[in-house]
Amino acid sequence: MTNRLTLTTEGDTHVVVKRRFAAPPEAVYRAHVEPKLVQKWMTGPDGWTMPVCINEARPGGKIRYEWTDGKGGGFYLTGEFIELNPFRRIVHVERMHLPDPTPDNHVETTFEPDGKGTLMTMRMTLPNAETRAAMLASGMEHGMGASYVRLETDILGARSAA
Repeated sequence: MTNRLTLTTEGDTHVVVKRRFAAPPEAVYRAHVEPKLVQKWMTGPDGWTMPVCINEARPGGKIRYEWTDGKGGGFYLTGEFIELNPFRRIVHVERMHLPDPTPDNHVETTFEPDGKGTLMTMRMTLPNAETRAAMLASGMEHGMGASYVRLETDILGARSAA
């Protein structure tokens, strides 16, 4: 697998995102739970920023990300962590506010050693086929792809060079 995002669907309610990173699981995991790192890379398409990043990485901890395009547009996400197994697995629930909240998206993210890197697998479970279709139609794949390139080059690249 190359360092390219792949997105597949399973059944009516699941989305599976996979991406390989040229960094160890510990570094990729930390980039998903440390607010100062999340805020730098999880900004979606170029030109967007995340001025608010609350990421309380513990069971029951709150998540709130706010994005803006700098032109008056934006949206936010809220959620909570359910389970964290450091450097291996994160389980959380999230909902987008566009401005009305979407149904809960249950997300399990795993970080597996893969040669000298990490295979990250994110499995999302949506409540129904309609919610999944709307999420996929939102351009989510493009925003995630841009964010993961930024994670690889700006966060993990800087760490591996240090």
